[in-house]
Amino acid sequence: MRRIPKLTRKELALVLVTALTTAGFVVLAQPAKPIMGSAIFDWDKIAATPTKTGAKRQFFQSPTSTLDELECHASTLNKGEVAHAPHQHPEEELVIVKEGTVEVLMNGEWRRCGPGSVIFHASNVLHGMRNTGDGPATYHVFKWFLPGTLKKQPKEPAK
Repeated sequence: MRRIPKLTRKELALVLVTALTTAGFVVLAQPAKPIMGSAIFDWDKIAATPTKTGAKRQFFQSPTSTLDELECHASTLNKGEVAHAPHQHPEEELVIVKEGTVEVLMNGEWRRCGPGSVIFHASNVLHGMRNTGDGPATYHVFKWFLPGTLKKQPKEPAK
């Protein structure tokens, strides 16, 4: 019969540290959220959460098979409200006006946009938005984060 050698305390500690380190790397390698697959997001089924300037519908904010994160929400700004102070960020952003009238700060000037307008905010360019119409203004916001960029920046305040 073959005899199994006993492990010393030092060898046992080394095995334990190695196992815990490996488990830690496996946990860190897992995405915090599951990869988003094809889906339909019904406007009527997404709850509108009141904000101090109007309301927000969060459609999704999740990693995809090619992006660290893809985010889409719809914001409604009440008459005369501002989304937030002009700002800039490294990620690009696409905004589609659903209803109402907004003014967008672009290239140092405020420009008026109505329903159906598509607004592209380039990386690291100062931009802002305000409702200048007679009623609420609603718009969809799309942001995407290429692999590695999400970890390099602070989160932007919600719009």
